[in-house]
Amino acid sequence: MQPTATLILALGLAADAFAVSVASGLKIKYVKVRKALKIAVFFGGFQAIMPLIGWMAGFSLRTILAAISHWVAFSILCLIGGKMIYEAYQEDEEKDFNPLCNSTLLALAIGTSIDALAVGLGFALLDNSVFSIITAIGFVTFWLTFFGVFIGNKFGNLFQNKIEIIGGGILIAIGGKILIENLANVSV
Repeated sequence: MQPTATLILALGLAADAFAVSVASGLKIKYVKVRKALKIAVFFGGFQAIMPLIGWMAGFSLRTILAAISHWVAFSILCLIGGKMIYEAYQEDEEKDFNPLCNSTLLALAIGTSIDALAVGLGFALLDNSVFSIITAIGFVTFWLTFFGVFIGNKFGNLFQNKIEIIGGGILIAIGGKILIENLANVSV
């Protein structure tokens, strides 16, 4: 995968974690660097671990699904992207939560990284260097969520839904790119 595509994928996957970090910043009365770091470590760590788990699980299926791998990757990315866009339009009930509680952070980090797990499954079906992609996903998510806490604390709910829509669109576009590239390689 090209570095630009990797960065775009990482940004798309990090969009929901960023949106949650913005919401977390709203809930924290006095934002300090260590509080933002705690949130960033949870989200960045899970966004890096989950695609690795998906990759390991999917690697065993690689030989079985090799002929349709581009369709699987396309479908997974489109479903995840579509889900993100759909959820951005749903009205959230105001939930009272403590974004610094370890159990809350664990649940939020797992919830926002399920899409990364599915993407990791797709990576196993393609010929990609998964470790550089996983590092990029974790790194981008870490920094976006770190700054997202401060942005949320400062600016509130201005962009939360828009970011999820953009992230979903990015994932769908990457899925389309994978499909088109593989179909072009098959026809040549």
